[in-house]
Amino acid sequence: MKGITAVNSMRLFCRGAYLLAFTIPLMGGTANAGFLKNKINLDNLLLNYDKFEIADSKSDEGSLKESPKDELVLISEVVITGLEDHPEKVRLEYAAYDAMSIRPGSRVSRLEVKRDLNSIYATGWFSGLEIDPVDTPLGVKLKVDVKPNPVFTEVAIDPPNSILTKKVIQDIFKSDFGKTLNLNVLKLRMNKLKAWYSEKGYSLARISGPNRITASGKVQLRVQEGTIKDIQVVFLDEEGNTIRDNGKPVRGKTKQWVIDRELISKPGLIFNRKSLESDIKRLYGLSLFSDIKVTLKPVAGEPGKISIVLGITEQRTGSLTGGIGYSGSQGFFGSAGLQEKNLFGRSWSSDLNFTYGEYGALISFSLADPWIKGDKYRTAFRTSVFISRDVPQEFRGSKTNILGVSDYYQVPGSSSSSTVYDIDFAHSGINGEAFSSVPVAKASDPNTSWFDYEGDSVLLQRTGGNFSFSRPLNGGDPFKKAPWSVLLGMDFQKVKPIDYSSEDRPYGALSSNYSSNSASNNDVICIAFNCAKENTLVGFRGAMTHNKLNNRRNPTSGSFFSLGSEQYISIGTDSPTFNRSKASYSYFIPLNWLKFHKDCRVKKGKNSSCSQTIAFQLKAGAILGDLPPYEAFCLGGSKSIRGWSSCDLAVARNFGEASAEYRVPLWRMISANIFVDAGTDFGSQKDVPGNPGELLGKQGSGYSVGSGLSFNTPVGPLRIEAANKDLKGDWRYNIGFGWKF
Repeated sequence: MKGITAVNSMRLFCRGAYLLAFTIPLMGGTANAGFLKNKINLDNLLLNYDKFEIADSKSDEGSLKESPKDELVLISEVVITGLEDHPEKVRLEYAAYDAMSIRPGSRVSRLEVKRDLNSIYATGWFSGLEIDPVDTPLGVKLKVDVKPNPVFTEVAIDPPNSILTKKVIQDIFKSDFGKTLNLNVLKLRMNKLKAWYSEKGYSLARISGPNRITASGKVQLRVQEGTIKDIQVVFLDEEGNTIRDNGKPVRGKTKQWVIDRELISKPGLIFNRKSLESDIKRLYGLSLFSDIKVTLKPVAGEPGKISIVLGITEQRTGSLTGGIGYSGSQGFFGSAGLQEKNLFGRSWSSDLNFTYGEYGALISFSLADPWIKGDKYRTAFRTSVFISRDVPQEFRGSKTNILGVSDYYQVPGSSSSSTVYDIDFAHSGINGEAFSSVPVAKASDPNTSWFDYEGDSVLLQRTGGNFSFSRPLNGGDPFKKAPWSVLLGMDFQKVKPIDYSSEDRPYGALSSNYSSNSASNNDVICIAFNCAKENTLVGFRGAMTHNKLNNRRNPTSGSFFSLGSEQYISIGTDSPTFNRSKASYSYFIPLNWLKFHKDCRVKKGKNSSCSQTIAFQLKAGAILGDLPPYEAFCLGGSKSIRGWSSCDLAVARNFGEASAEYRVPLWRMISANIFVDAGTDFGSQKDVPGNPGELLGKQGSGYSVGSGLSFNTPVGPLRIEAANKDLKGDWRYNIGFGWKF
C-alpha cells in the first residue's frame, strides 16, 4: 500500500513569548474501517512503529525561526485522553504515563517532548497520538490524545495453506485474545512462531507483518516457509572437483533413482533441516558414498524458493576379501571372496565366496536388492545358490563320533542287542567265508545283520538355492520407522551323505565299537531321511520380527522378538515333510550401577551414553513331521549354552533356552560381561530318528556361568568369553564377533 504522511501542528504558548511547533509523521496507508483521517493505519506498523520519530516542521507562520531549539517550557499538567470508554482504560493510561519522563512542574525542551512521544509509541499499545497544548497561568497543560489498538480477536496466516495449524496458533496466542493488541507482545509471539518452525526443522521459515490489522482485531501475518524448487545431484572426485584433470566431467556410477528414493526432501515440499539430515544419513547408510556435500541455493526471481545441491563422492564398492579363522563347527578354515555393493549402479549387493576348512568347504553366490525399484513398501529381495560340504555337528561328540557306513542290512525283528558284523576288513564273514558285499552276506546268512564299514567321517553335500522377500510393515511409507517386519521365501536343496572321497554313506555307526569289529543294531543309524543316498528338501519360509532396540549392534534398552517357521513339503519318496518353528525374545534394561567408564559418570540433568545394561533372552523351538536327523536343533556353542561346544549339549526335536547377562563398560573401548545360560531338550533327543544325541552321550540339559571381555570395533563387539559347564570345573573358551543376543 502506498504510504501517506499526516501532519498535526501544535502551538505551545509560554508567557506569550515564544512559539514552539511539533510535527508527528504517521506511517501507514489507506485507512481501514473505523480509522478516520489523522489516525494511524496499522498496515505494516510492526515494521515501522519502533522507527517512529517526531520530525521538525516549519509552520506557516515561520515561528520556528523565532524559537531556539533548546528553549525550556514549563509543564503544569499532563493529561492522557482518548481512553474514556475503553475497557482497559486504567492499564493503558498507566502504560502511557510510565512511558513518559515529563512530569508536571518540569521544564522540557522540544527534543524531550519528541522522546516521550516516541516512548509512548514504543509501548506498542497505541496506533496514533495527537497533542493538544493548553496555555494556563501555571504553565502549559499537555493533553496527549491516544488512539488504542483494537481488541485482539484473531490471527490469519497468509498464505492460508501453510503448515501452521490452528492448534499451534491458538496455543501461542490464547493468552492475548480478548485483550488490547500490543505490538510488542505480538512481536514476541511471532518469535515463538519462528521458534516452532525451527524446532520442527523448518529453518528457512520467515514470518513478517502484520500485513493488516482490522478494526475488529484480526491480525494478518505473512509466512514464507522456504520451498524446495529442485534437488540436483553432482558427482565429485576425491578432491571435490566436478571436472577431472582430462577436462571431462565426473560421472557417477550410481543411478539417479537410487539416490532420489532415499530422500524425504522432494521438489515442491517445504525445506526441513531434520529431513535433510536423515536423508544424508540414509545415503551414507548405503555404503556407496565416501562424502556428501550439501549446498542450498536461492532461486533467482522466486523469493522463498531454494535449490538443494548434493555433491556426492562415490567410494570403491568392489572388494576382494580373504582370511583364515577358526570355528567350533568348522575347525580351522580359509576363505576368499569377491564382493560388489553397487552392481550395475542399482545398489545391488553381490557376493561370490569360497571357504575351505578342516571339516568342510563352501562355494556360494548371493545377490541382494535392498529395495526393489518402485516399491513403496521398501521390499527387499535376496537370492543365493551354493554347493557345500560339511561335517554335521549332529553326528559328532566330545568322546566318540558317528562315522560313515556304505551299506547295511538288519535282520527283520532283531533286537537292539543283536550283533552286527563288520565285513569290510578282508570281508572275512563267518567261519572264514569271504563276502564281497552286504547283499552277498545277507543271501548267505539271512539271520545275521551286516554292514560295510570304511571308517570315514560323515559329510553332507548340499546343493541348492533360496530366495526371500522381506519388508517392514510401514503402511506404504518407506521412511517410517516400523518395528514390525515380515519375510517370505523358499529353499531348495539336494542333500547327499558322503565321505571325503565322495562315496555314498547313507548309514552311520558309532566309532567307539569299531575296534571290536562289531556293533549292535542300535549303533547303526540312517544319516539321511529314509536311509536314502540323497534327500530333496523343498521348503517355504516365513518369519516376523518386532524390533524396539535402541541400538542394533550394542543394545542397552528395548526389546526384540522374532518368530519363524519353515514348512518342508514332499516331492517324492526321499523328500521329507516336516515343520520347524522357532521363537526368540530379548529384553534389555539400562543401568548405571558401576561407574568405571566416563560415560557412566555424567552430571545430573545431562544425557548419559553409558552402555551398561542387564539383558534377558528366551528361545524355544519345535519340529513336527518326518525329521532328517541333520535338520534337528543343536544345543551348545557360542550362540547357545556357552559352556558346551557347538551341538555338544543336545541334538533335539524340541528345545528351550534362557540367558541372563550383565554388560558394563570398563575403559575406552573395553567392556565386561557376566552371564548365565541354561537349556533343555525337553527329553526330545530320543525322538530324533536314529537318536544320535544319546548315542553320542549328549546329556540333553544343562547350564553354564561365565564372564568375558569385549572390544568395540567398527563391525561390532569382539568378545572373548570363558564359561563353566554345570559348575563342574570344565571350562570352555569362546571368541567371536557380536553379542550372543
